[in-house]
Amino acid sequence: MKARSVAWTFLALAFLPGVARGQRAGSSARLPRPVPSPAFRAAKARALIRDRLPCLGCHTLEGVGGRLGPPLDSVAGRRSPEYVAAVLEYPDSVVPGSIMPRVPMDELTRDLLVEFLAGRAAARTRAATTRRNREVTAWNREATFLYGRYCAPCHGPNGEGDGPNARFLPVPPARHASSAAMSQRSDDALFDTIHGGGAIMNKSSAMPAYGATLSAIEIRSLVMHIRRLCRCSGPEWSRRYR
Repeated sequence: MKARSVAWTFLALAFLPGVARGQRAGSSARLPRPVPSPAFRAAKARALIRDRLPCLGCHTLEGVGGRLGPPLDSVAGRRSPEYVAAVLEYPDSVVPGSIMPRVPMDELTRDLLVEFLAGRAAARTRAATTRRNREVTAWNREATFLYGRYCAPCHGPNGEGDGPNARFLPVPPARHASSAAMSQRSDDALFDTIHGGGAIMNKSSAMPAYGATLSAIEIRSLVMHIRRLCRCSGPEWSRRYR
C-alpha cells in the first residue's frame, strides 16, 4: 500500500504545472491568462451599466431606464468609438450644456463601455489617442493664453518682437517667430531664460524671470509655443539624445 501511495504521489507531481518541465516551485513561470470572449465582455459591460453605473438614470438600455438622454442600444449606429470615449471622459466639453456628469472610472472600464456601446472593438490606442489629442489641445490653448499675457507685451502676439512695450526697451526683444534665430537656441536655453530671466543667459536684464510665477510645466508649454511660432527646432546637438 505504501509503495502504491508513493507512485500515485509521483504521478500527481509529474502533472503539476511547472514540475513536468523541471521547474522548481515558486518560479516565475505562469500559465497564460485566458482572454475574455466578446460575449463575456458584452455581458460584463451590460451588468456594469445595469447594476453599478448611473447610466440608466438618464438613458435606456433594452427598454429600461430614464428618457433624458438618447438610448444606449443605438449608439453604435450613430457615433464612433472615439466620440463615445470622449463623451465618457469629458461630457460637457463634447456636448456643451450637457447635464451628464463625468463618472469616475478607470481606463479599462471606460474602454469596455466604449467597445460595448460602439458595437465594435474600441482599441485602447484609439481612446488613448483621443485623450492625448484633447490634452494637447488644452495644453496649446493654455500656452497661447500664457504667451499673450506674459510675453506678447514685448515680443508681440505672433512673436515678431513688435509688442506695444518693445519700442521703449533698451534692447529689442527677441523675435520668437524667427526660425534663423530660434533654431540656434536649445529648448533648455529657452526654458532657462524664461525661468531665470535674461541676465543669467547674458541677455538683456529687462527680460524678467518667471520661475517664481509660472510652474515648470507652464514654462515648458511656452517653450513649445515658441517652437510653433518659429516653426523650428533647436540645434541638432541639443536633440541628439532625446
